[in-house]
Amino acid sequence: MAVKNASAVKRHKQSEVRRIRNKAVKSSVRTGAKKYVTSVQAKDQAKAGDLLHDLIKDLDTAARKGIISRNAAARKKSRMQKLFNASFAAK
Repeated sequence: MAVKNASAVKRHKQSEVRRIRNKAVKSSVRTGAKKYVTSVQAKDQAKAGDLLHDLIKDLDTAARKGIISRNAAARKKSRMQKLFNASFAAK
């Protein structure tokens, strides 16, 4: 930072805290998605259902807080639900 303006310093600190918090939320969403896909590939329907519920909750929370866009959250939820339905549909 070139200028040591008090308000600029405060804004910089706030943005750093928010960046770290947003990064943690995005990381947890990605981790949840990976766990979900792994359980679907392992054909574990009960575990996949629970992980899907948790993933949808995390995506909705991230979208509500503005960390990811509403459309991105909806798109990811749709794709994950489609994967679940295709994998565990009654044949």
